[in-house]
Amino acid sequence: MTARQARARYRRILRFAARHLASLWWYELVLPRMGLSSVANRTRTNRLKNIARSFQKLALDLSGLLIKLGQFMSTRLDVLPPVITKELEGLQDEVPAVPFDLIRALAEKELGMPLESIFSQVDPEPLAAASLGQVHRATLSELDAQDTGILNVILKIQRPGIDQIVDVDLSALRRVAGWLSRISLVNKRADAPALMDEFAQTCLEEIDYLNEAANAERFAENFADNPRVRVPLVVWERSTRRVLTQEDVTNIKITDLDALIAAGISPEAVANEFAAVMFDQVFIHGFFHADPHPGNIFIQPLAEPDENGLTWRMTFIDFGMMGEVPSSLGRALRTTVIAAASRDGAGMVEGMREIGVLMPTADTVELERALTKVFDRFGGVSFVELQTIDPREFKAFVNEFSDIVRALPFQFPENFLLVIRAISLTSGVCSSVNPQFNIWNAIEPYSAKLIRAEGGNVVQAFLRDGLSSLALLARLPKRMDSLITRAELGQLTLRNPDLEKRTSALNRAVRRVVSAVLFGVFFIGGLMVMERDETLGTILMITSALPLLHALFADVIARRGPLP
Repeated sequence: MTARQARARYRRILRFAARHLASLWWYELVLPRMGLSSVANRTRTNRLKNIARSFQKLALDLSGLLIKLGQFMSTRLDVLPPVITKELEGLQDEVPAVPFDLIRALAEKELGMPLESIFSQVDPEPLAAASLGQVHRATLSELDAQDTGILNVILKIQRPGIDQIVDVDLSALRRVAGWLSRISLVNKRADAPALMDEFAQTCLEEIDYLNEAANAERFAENFADNPRVRVPLVVWERSTRRVLTQEDVTNIKITDLDALIAAGISPEAVANEFAAVMFDQVFIHGFFHADPHPGNIFIQPLAEPDENGLTWRMTFIDFGMMGEVPSSLGRALRTTVIAAASRDGAGMVEGMREIGVLMPTADTVELERALTKVFDRFGGVSFVELQTIDPREFKAFVNEFSDIVRALPFQFPENFLLVIRAISLTSGVCSSVNPQFNIWNAIEPYSAKLIRAEGGNVVQAFLRDGLSSLALLARLPKRMDSLITRAELGQLTLRNPDLEKRTSALNRAVRRVVSAVLFGVFFIGGLMVMERDETLGTILMITSALPLLHALFADVIARRGPLP
């Protein structure tokens, strides 16, 4: 790309942004001040659709990072209206292939020798062509095949000049982000420059093929003990930042049901296993494939059962887009999954708070009610059964839930959107493989696995939360005594002659609650510890009897009065 072409590309992106920002300013700020809000409201849906469609056209025309930006923003439900994200969902990263002569020249420059010296054959027809690079099948030379134990490989090569295109696009997009940061209508919902930095970081990692190779090896290490999961080997000696050579593991596409059945593989088993593997990545390893669409997962039939009795394996490819879950977010996600599995609306809300989605000031009473209604009505419903529900009922639920969520102050922490993307794609793939698949039913048995994996941490967390509640409850009688004293001294504006009597009853109730909490802490703790330490578990369960007796008979003792 020449300097002139770079300037033209830069200006075209800015002109597109300036035109639509001016339209936004006119309709959303100027017209309402002139008393014409109805005009803005009436035309908003069509205007937003037109913006999304215009961007799609621009992205497909210019390619480069704009396609990636559209895909990235299609997941930002916290930033963009649903009408825009819905339009952007269909933006596919499929572009015309670069002529093989140009691809060959770049690969030979990167590898430092003619392709014929490394490969006995390279297919000039690309297997896939995307905005940042394209893929060709190849066969290693006899010497390299002997050294690596790999014969057939996939050659992933960046598009020539993509570095310059990325620089131009990021420069223009950062300029646009600066404009957006000055518009109150936008900066109230999102930090546009920070959002652009996040996007830039993701893209720069994706075009570094050595980073992708390292991701593949880390992923393989995480699943080294799982014979069901396979990861293509990297030929490091034939890989650079712009060229990646990997083992060719192409096989049955995970959503090719006819091929799966012909190979004697149960689609239902594939869906269940794929969901379990994706859950392991997010909730156990904290390092997950953030783009698990059907083109990136293959099923390999085995000629005969392996030593574990398996007849097929699952292969992941394309590790350019990966997500990481910090330990704090991981704990919050596990809390949320366990709450979802038990259809616990209040637990789900608490998990959302721990994740950081809900701001501390959020009033979540209505959200808890809405989640409980969703669980009660749709919790055990499969994809096929959803299609039989009256659309009006489903729409009413969606509208009510959307209104509640939009009214809450919320935000999406770093990496959480990649989690949402990964789980959404997982659910979609599983439903394509097995229409009866239900993500909630898959989560239920997995929540038990999470509890076992947490082991003593769960017990400690439960005990810690229980003791925290006890500490709060234990302080209540003292606070009530203080309240009585202040009332007797006339330091309260409101006096009630029955206050002491009622407070005494409240104190007794509080003490019963304390006993009940103690019983729950010791009893449940004993159950959870029993499997690992029978003696300690038995002691905890026996100890729980004392507070239980107090909780049950405290009122009887109080009515009889003190013993003579």
